[in-house]
Amino acid sequence: MADIDLSPTDRAILEMLEEGRCTPAYIAAEHDYTRAHVRNRLQRLTEHGYVSRLHKGLYELVEDPE
Repeated sequence: MADIDLSPTDRAILEMLEEGRCTPAYIAAEHDYTRAHVRNRLQRLTEHGYVSRLHKGLYELVEDPE
């Protein structure tokens, strides 16, 4: 998998997922992002294999890209 440039949002998401499973709504609320923005970033992280979507709206860390 090709390396990706991580945005500040990506880094915040990955840090939260290191602590455990999260929903986009929870991540958005904790960091004052919109849910849509968090969902978009989670989709990108999932496509690159760093995050796994376990169920609708529930994600976990698979591999830390750093």
